[in-house]
Amino acid sequence: MAKPADLLQGTLDMLILKAVSLGPLHGYGVLLRIQQISRKRLEIQQGSLYPALYRLEHQGLIESEWGESENKRRARFYRLTAAGRRQLQQETRNWNRMADIIAGILETRPDET
Repeated sequence: MAKPADLLQGTLDMLILKAVSLGPLHGYGVLLRIQQISRKRLEIQQGSLYPALYRLEHQGLIESEWGESENKRRARFYRLTAAGRRQLQQETRNWNRMADIIAGILETRPDET
């Protein structure tokens, strides 16, 4: 199995917003959801995830409440706020626009320069 891809800087917040947009998740659940929807091609480290969750909550893009995880442990569950939904939509548009630009650059042939 190939090594999971490294994340480009600045994409972690967008991926977290996407993961919690699919339903409330506790921190470790966010890791698992990203891994699941990337078909195990992305792997987020816990040392990166928890500061990002704190930052997103501080910015008002996600909110949390205490609950019980599936293994009966107390855990913080995160959900997207309205501001987070708007931010995710904007980040998605920006990401797609940048991906199109980069794809165009990479497809350029020597006779097109």
